[in-house]
Amino acid sequence: MSSFRDKTIIITGASEGIGRALALELAPQRPKLVLAARNRERLESIAAECEELGTETLIVPTDVTSEDGCKNLVEQAVKRFGGMDVLVNNAGGTMWELFENVEEISIFEHLMRLNYLSGVFCTYHALPHLKESRGLIVGISSIAGMTGVPTRTGYAASKHAQFGFFDSLRIELKGTGVDVTMIAPDFVVTQIHKRALKGDGTPLVDTPLKEENVMSARECAMLIIDGMEQRKRLVIGSSRGKLGRWLKLFLPEKMDEIARKAIDSGQ
Repeated sequence: MSSFRDKTIIITGASEGIGRALALELAPQRPKLVLAARNRERLESIAAECEELGTETLIVPTDVTSEDGCKNLVEQAVKRFGGMDVLVNNAGGTMWELFENVEEISIFEHLMRLNYLSGVFCTYHALPHLKESRGLIVGISSIAGMTGVPTRTGYAASKHAQFGFFDSLRIELKGTGVDVTMIAPDFVVTQIHKRALKGDGTPLVDTPLKEENVMSARECAMLIIDGMEQRKRLVIGSSRGKLGRWLKLFLPEKMDEIARKAIDSGQ
């Protein structure tokens, strides 16, 4: 039997990128997918594709930087499907600018709300239902949540906060049956890089990544599903990321060098 058949799964940031790929990869297992993002049209498109693959969907246009929006998302999911089993906190954004060149400091507050507080808001309202189902919380973070990354100070800070919150919550939830799985991808080919904020707060538009050398969203989604099925504590999306975890402890300057080269090379 499929791991997630008939399970209710909320995915934030589901309209494109990793969230969209995750929904499509889960759909053949026939869960009940609750798809959240701001753009209704794109949500309707991905929902139609998922339903063609045999799953039931609910779209909930949501601004996850708003606590009320996150509360409504959970309430709509529970109203439609009677409960929930998995919450995937995937919505996020990034920046690409040296800190000294930042002109619009509000970028930092925006990224903290989008990448960190959105997960706090959704988890706060979902937790009572996840306790009932002995469910799973998934945080889609980044390798940047485990080490410093130049030009991405605000992004890395928000992803560090995300790790700190969910790692702490995992300890609190021991014995409840609710597990927390953290995902730390390396670079992934998604729209997030084209929408990365420059120092003036406007989108980058042209991705700085060499996308032919970067993991696809579908490959990332498959790693996430494997982590979800096994309820792993942590999934790191590249050998570079796994190596970096140890280099930061024993050779931190070497890790700094690797991070700088990754940004300079765009891969």
